[in-house]
Amino acid sequence: MSPTSPKAFPVSWDQFHRDARALAWRLASAGPFEAIVCITRGGLVPAAIVARELDLRLIESVCIASYHDYKSQGELQVLKDIAPSIKAIGDGKGKGVLVIDDLTDTGKTAKIVRDMLPNAHFAAVYAKPAGRPLIDTFVTEVSQDTWIYFPWDMGLSYQAPIREGSAG
Repeated sequence: MSPTSPKAFPVSWDQFHRDARALAWRLASAGPFEAIVCITRGGLVPAAIVARELDLRLIESVCIASYHDYKSQGELQVLKDIAPSIKAIGDGKGKGVLVIDDLTDTGKTAKIVRDMLPNAHFAAVYAKPAGRPLIDTFVTEVSQDTWIYFPWDMGLSYQAPIREGSAG
């Protein structure tokens, strides 16, 4: 879904922080976890919050680009793989590793990372129906045709009321 979607879900910094802490609360009983792998760039912020709340210090990233122009998803590119030391944790297939992202949309990114760490626990702050089966824990589900405006993507500007943007 593109930013021109009629369904918009703007998320403030305060709301995102509350939602990421709620994710940590849900994850507290799902571990134990030895490390976090955040899917960049969106997973960086929730991973920092979850790492603090779960007292995890070993944080790694996997860099996958899917939105190349901020408007539509393109072909996925792995820009940086997961460090071998993380892949060696537990059973060597992700057991004891927590994978964090801001959103699971189509599930394509999660699928690539799940192939790298099939036994890891996958979590996202927000989930859409198409991506939801690929993750284990999330906080809020939104419809597939909703565009989430994350706080790091927005400036301070006027937002039209929902009714003004609806078709009727």
